[in-house]
Amino acid sequence: MRGLRYLLFGALCAFAAAPPGAIAQAWPAKPVRILITFPPGGPSEILTRLVNEKLQAALGQPFVVENRAGAGGNVGADAVAKSPPDGYLFGVTTDTLFTVNPHVYTRMPFDVWKDIVPVTLLGSFSQTMVCNPSVPVKSLRDLLDLAKRERITYASGGPGVPGHLAAELLLSMTSTNMVHVPYKGPAAATADVMGGQVNCGFLATPTVMPQIKSGKLKGIAVSTTTRSPLAPGIPTAAEAGVAGFDAPFYLVLFAPKEISAQVMGAMNREVVKALSAPEIKQRAASLDIVTLGGSPEEASKTLHAIADKWAPVVKRIGLKLD
Repeated sequence: MRGLRYLLFGALCAFAAAPPGAIAQAWPAKPVRILITFPPGGPSEILTRLVNEKLQAALGQPFVVENRAGAGGNVGADAVAKSPPDGYLFGVTTDTLFTVNPHVYTRMPFDVWKDIVPVTLLGSFSQTMVCNPSVPVKSLRDLLDLAKRERITYASGGPGVPGHLAAELLLSMTSTNMVHVPYKGPAAATADVMGGQVNCGFLATPTVMPQIKSGKLKGIAVSTTTRSPLAPGIPTAAEAGVAGFDAPFYLVLFAPKEISAQVMGAMNREVVKALSAPEIKQRAASLDIVTLGGSPEEASKTLHAIADKWAPVVKRIGLKLD
């Protein structure tokens, strides 16, 4: 019995004395799950699947993508927040989970700043205002003028998500009204704008760009201060007459708050390496996504700054959700 105690004590001492890198090398010992907090088809899933191929090759375990949508990302993020912080469940979401949801949802099931932590910013993307080709407008100014004379509907991927925020910011800045029609993800919203059930939508550029190129949707304006390289003929909202309009959005990889520094470091290192691979950057750019990366601390700093930017906007438009 005494020999067993000495053996266990020696093993514990050896573990404690092992360098952090050696501990991290034990992870992952089984498949890693990544919950995407939105339905299939959006930019979060597109970029995650590109990165996953590199992660699986580098770390020797499958990285399994699952979609867990609902409540502007809260449903999937809550599952991550309440999971064991062992490095086998991560989440991918948009920055609005951190920057907008705490201001919008009256009852959050978790604290975004206390229960989860960003691992890195995966990338950034814009929204594009698109309309069904039957809508008699050629420019953003035409659309805003039409909305002041007629009832115009606009689709988004759900309440409080980037497309909703971008549209409401636009309407607030131009003293215009449109009727919001929320969907469960940008793919469903895009389908109904193409089908004519909804007039227009401020939707994720990577999702709508193929339909713009095929003529199934009419591109009116992009939400960022620079034009999309995939559609240089579509002006920015600022160029189209809404001075000062700028609404970029970010994709965030996050983990449970208490995840170990060693596992966090290993995941961050491999994801950043994958994002810097030329083929990943090129493929993402072809979908109008700019790959980013960076440390958890840099991601947190950026998210806090964006939250400060959106807080007065959300207050001004009076956006509140249960």
